[in-house]
Amino acid sequence: MIQKIRKELKSLKNHEKAKVLQRYFKTGKGEYGEGDIFLGLTSEQIKNVAKKYPSLDLPELKKLLSGKIHEERVCALRILTIKYKKADEKEKKLIVDFYLKNSKGINNWDLVDLSCYPILGDHLLDKDKKNLYRLARSKNLWQRRIAIISTYAFIRQNKFDDTIKIAKVLLKDQHDLIQKAVGWMLREVGKRDKKILINFLKLHHLEMPRVMLRYSLERLSKEERKKYL
Repeated sequence: MIQKIRKELKSLKNHEKAKVLQRYFKTGKGEYGEGDIFLGLTSEQIKNVAKKYPSLDLPELKKLLSGKIHEERVCALRILTIKYKKADEKEKKLIVDFYLKNSKGINNWDLVDLSCYPILGDHLLDKDKKNLYRLARSKNLWQRRIAIISTYAFIRQNKFDDTIKIAKVLLKDQHDLIQKAVGWMLREVGKRDKKILINFLKLHHLEMPRVMLRYSLERLSKEERKKYL
């Protein structure tokens, strides 16, 4: 079945779009996506392929997630998310364990963002969050991003404590993809409880990287943004 998926994805290849995506996702030497290969597919095209294969088992998904082609990994994570939504509690635990063990293949920001909160974040809503704090302290850029973006599942349930705590862990992170992610999650907290965001800003705005601060302020008034900037 995995060969069928790969063949179907490759049949949709768009050379011009692939070139654009390789620049956009920073695949050049020394960049965060170095060496990643793109077919040039749209998100909708990949979703449509993924929907056809919800029964793909975890060993096969591991092969797809280990592939060199970016859209294959996107497709694997789309299928995994579909499987997770349909799974019972025991199966969800297996999927989360698989997700954490195979996070090496979750190695760009779009892969993290489409999968971490619907799988890992959702699973941890009513469970111990220690894995998120372990990931937040990882040397691996993508694991740190998984840690903060996973808390979006909590934010959507109006649970903000772990977002704030992990934001503090990542407060001085030097990578702009982490700074943007933290700022984004703080902004999402502020959309639901402005007081919590303002309290965080009062304590930390002077030490927040500029990118993080700007992202967190986007939903505030012009006067409030000016005050913190």
